[in-house]
Amino acid sequence: MRPTRLWPPLLLLLLRVFAAAAAAPPSDPVSQLPTPQHPKIRLYNAEQVLSWEPVALSSSTRPVVYRVQFKYTDSEWFMTDVMSIGVNCTQITATECDFTAASPSAGFPMDFNVTLRLRAELGALHSAWVTMPWFQHYRNVTVGPPENIEVTPGEASLIIRFSSPFDIADTSTAFFRYYVHYWEKGGIQQVKGPFRSNSISLDDLKPFRVYCLQVQAQLLWNKSNIFRLGHLSNTSCYETMADASTELQQVILISVGTFSLLSVVAGACFFLVLKYRGLIKYWFHTPPSIPLQIEEVCVHTFFFFFFFKIGSCSVAQAGVSWYSLCSLTAASVSQVQAILLPQPPE
Repeated sequence: MRPTRLWPPLLLLLLRVFAAAAAAPPSDPVSQLPTPQHPKIRLYNAEQVLSWEPVALSSSTRPVVYRVQFKYTDSEWFMTDVMSIGVNCTQITATECDFTAASPSAGFPMDFNVTLRLRAELGALHSAWVTMPWFQHYRNVTVGPPENIEVTPGEASLIIRFSSPFDIADTSTAFFRYYVHYWEKGGIQQVKGPFRSNSISLDDLKPFRVYCLQVQAQLLWNKSNIFRLGHLSNTSCYETMADASTELQQVILISVGTFSLLSVVAGACFFLVLKYRGLIKYWFHTPPSIPLQIEEVCVHTFFFFFFFKIGSCSVAQAGVSWYSLCSLTAASVSQVQAILLPQPPE
């Protein structure tokens, strides 16, 4: 019986290397492009945007295009085209893919688990896939401040109305609640909330004071008990109006002030009357009147000149002689002299 021949160790090692090379699949000769760098997903309010840095090639003048695919938890990979997601992100030259570009309600369902992958392509060449970590919109979203904020000053109050940062299709699974940060100008900040309503009234404020405020939204996802606190709105300041008690106080103060002013004026007038009583009597005494006898003489004289101006013809027609008129005038003059001239003592 012939002894078993032992193979040299070096020969055994070479045989193993050749066997491993024959069993390995051939390398992909077209995966020669660099992968897109720094991909990131922007989830702000209802926005869903994937962006990345461009792939630069110095050896080609043709533009590099990009392909984006997505999948859900237990699904296969899908192409991002208009039929599947509403936008086309297949062989695009742009370095971002906005899944909500068609409308704010488009994009991936906000409560779904979504995974994205990306690669660069140039003709028959392409890069390796770059797979991003999975995300859920409600879990990872950045919530912005409430929008369209309107503030109406009331009686020692401020009425605040606004709209939500973005629309939620099913409020039974997720909803917003709101907080109001407010303070009297130069005072200490206070927080009121949470509120489910989009209309909030800040009551029990001081009238005729300036208050500043900010509104903040918080997203609650019931399914996973997720809370996402949003950004604060810009600061705005408003002056409150008078309440009913303040208006009553103003009416009372105005009435008391008016009565006091009238009392002061009346007292001043009374004092002046007492001080200048003689002068006031002189100003307001009855003006001198013409004695009755002189008044009759003046009337007679008036009629005399009236008839004299009519003419001799008119006088003759009236049946009055010149002698009668002269006698009347002489009698009138005698009466005036008797009244004005002092009578000699008897």
